[in-house]
Amino acid sequence: MTPRQRAIEALELRRPPGLVPHLELEFQLSQEVFGRPALRAEHLQDITGARRQDLLKRNAEHWVEVAREFDYSVITGLHWLSPDDQLASFEYVRDIAGDTYMLSAFVDGTFAIPSGENMIEHVVFLTERKQAALEDARRRVEEAIALGLQVIGGGAEVIFMCADYCFNHGPFLSPAMFAEHVAPFLRQQVAAWNAAGAYTVKHTDGNIMPILDQLADSGARALHSLDPMAGVDIAEVKRRVGGRMCLIGNVNLAYVQSGTPEQITESARYCLRHGGVNQGGYIYATSNCIFSGVPIESYHHLLRVREEYGYPGAQP
Repeated sequence: MTPRQRAIEALELRRPPGLVPHLELEFQLSQEVFGRPALRAEHLQDITGARRQDLLKRNAEHWVEVAREFDYSVITGLHWLSPDDQLASFEYVRDIAGDTYMLSAFVDGTFAIPSGENMIEHVVFLTERKQAALEDARRRVEEAIALGLQVIGGGAEVIFMCADYCFNHGPFLSPAMFAEHVAPFLRQQVAAWNAAGAYTVKHTDGNIMPILDQLADSGARALHSLDPMAGVDIAEVKRRVGGRMCLIGNVNLAYVQSGTPEQITESARYCLRHGGVNQGGYIYATSNCIFSGVPIESYHHLLRVREEYGYPGAQP
């Protein structure tokens, strides 16, 4: 099976043959590992024509190289570009690698945790101007749906919804407020993108347990990042919603950033054991992303654990 096919098996809650599928929400070590920065929208300001297309093609080649080096099933780095440039990049990736990898985009119109600068104002808006807030939530999600349908039509197979809802101690909104101001709109955008044929993946850091059932009820096909630093236990998540959602992540990023190889191994084996190495419905990943500053050797160790314990037939 190709990496893409193995990811689809996991997203369909099955156990694919070969190694457990792998992805990272972001890989931010392009310069350190490959000697070149990944292309971002700001790099293309005032660049047009053939030069712009050449940069996009070279960037697509880079992300295919990343996927090959680390055995990703889903290419994620194109989300740093404008929608039009993402669509052009999808074509370049397909020209280079065919359908070896799934293509993805990042779109989410639901209310996330606001910035510290306007957190109080946002809460006042939700509570004292409820109808206006609900209308704003509806408008935001309708705009997001339109953008999501555009990138799906252009080749995106996975939509990562990256509005963060939770702190380490729990959700920013109470479960009751989440049910009113977020959950219906999350269901709306998920339904639109599922119907268009995409696999929807809900990402949020933090302690999701008080709203876990609402996240599962959204209809999203998968859940990321399952944050162990916030006390999220993948075994409990698997027990409660594993029959409805593929689980992605949970390997403790704090250990990958600054822990020992033994700590990385212990966390990774726990995720493989309880996330689905024997049942399926799991994609191997850290609990956030491979950000700038993560030691590449620690990431390589994470991948060696996958090779040793992440199928076939292993009991981690």
